[in-house]
Amino acid sequence: MSRTTVATLALAKAGIAFSACPYDYDPDAPRIGLQAAEALGRSPDQVFKTLMAEVDGKPVCVVVPSDREVSMKKLAAAFGGKSAQMMKPADAERLTGFKVGGISPFGQRRTVPTAMDETAELFEELLINGGQRGLLVGLKPADAVRAAQMRLVDLVA
Repeated sequence: MSRTTVATLALAKAGIAFSACPYDYDPDAPRIGLQAAEALGRSPDQVFKTLMAEVDGKPVCVVVPSDREVSMKKLAAAFGGKSAQMMKPADAERLTGFKVGGISPFGQRRTVPTAMDETAELFEELLINGGQRGLLVGLKPADAVRAAQMRLVDLVA
C-alpha cells in the first residue's frame, strides 16, 4: 500500500506535519472507524471518521469520533441549515475523489464546507483518514482544522 495519496500530498503542500498510520483494512467490519482504532491500538474517540452529508441539499464534510454518531439537527445548525442527511456513497465518491472507507477531509476533489466535532481539542494527536482504505494520518487538531479549513462545533448525538 502506498503511503502517498492525494490527501497526504495536500497536507505536505500545506506544510502540515503528520505521521502515516497504515492498518489492515477490513471491508466487512460493521464500523470501519472502530476497526481501525482497534487495529492501531488507539482509543476510538481519538480516531475520527470523515463523512459526507448534505445540508439543505448542499454538500458538506463532517469529521467526528469513530465511536459516535452525527446529530443531524446539530449538523444542520452548524451550517446554518434546516435539514441534514447523509450523502449517498456514490455521490460522496464522485464529489471527493476518494472511495468510501478512504474518504479524507484533506485533498478532496472539490472543496466543501467542513466541520469537525469540538471533542478533537481534547487530544494532542488525532487520527483521520489519509485518503485510502487502510491509511490514517496522525496530526494535531489545530493542524487538521487549518489544513481542511474546518470549523470546530458540537456535532455528535
